[in-house]
Amino acid sequence: MAENIKNWAQQERQAGRQEGRQEGLQEAEHRALESKRNAARKLIALTEMSDQLIADIEELPVEEIEKLRAEIKH
Repeated sequence: MAENIKNWAQQERQAGRQEGRQEGLQEAEHRALESKRNAARKLIALTEMSDQLIADIEELPVEEIEKLRAEIKH
């Protein structure tokens, strides 16, 4: 019984670590995407680059750039 509890506790710790790693990766991906969006907003505001060129530079879909451009105009 004690061995079962020990194994269960170890599995729970391992699951918690895995969950924490996954959350960390998701947060890093979110920050990276926001960084790309912010850079795209600056390029939109400061240059006359096409949406396609900005999308290529920032590695974002052109639809995302079009959406950001529309937000800036409002």
